[in-house]
Amino acid sequence: MSSEPQDTDWEALSHEILTGIREWREEHPKATLREIELVLDERLAPLRARMLQDVALQSHAADATTVASSERPICAVCGTALVLRGKRARQLKTSGGQNITLERSYALCPSCKKGLFPPR
Repeated sequence: MSSEPQDTDWEALSHEILTGIREWREEHPKATLREIELVLDERLAPLRARMLQDVALQSHAADATTVASSERPICAVCGTALVLRGKRARQLKTSGGQNITLERSYALCPSCKKGLFPPR
């Protein structure tokens, strides 16, 4: 399992976002509720993505070597126990349009050669 997220990183990013939102609001005193909502969503998206990435990397699925071999996943196609093949990075896009990177264990079925990422 990956290390705990750095709350100080989240706090620093939160502070930067809040400061930016306050400054934007001062510059746009007549903004509509919809405009404010759009700015909030846009400005909060990077923090949301960072938190999502950090929390996902805390999962046991991020490092299958920490899971007992009897609890490791099996192939959905043939039922054979999967063999771990190291870690691989995967690029994903959040529902807010932000890119995140997850580095997780990769497993392969020795029988039918189907790969699984992440193996959980």
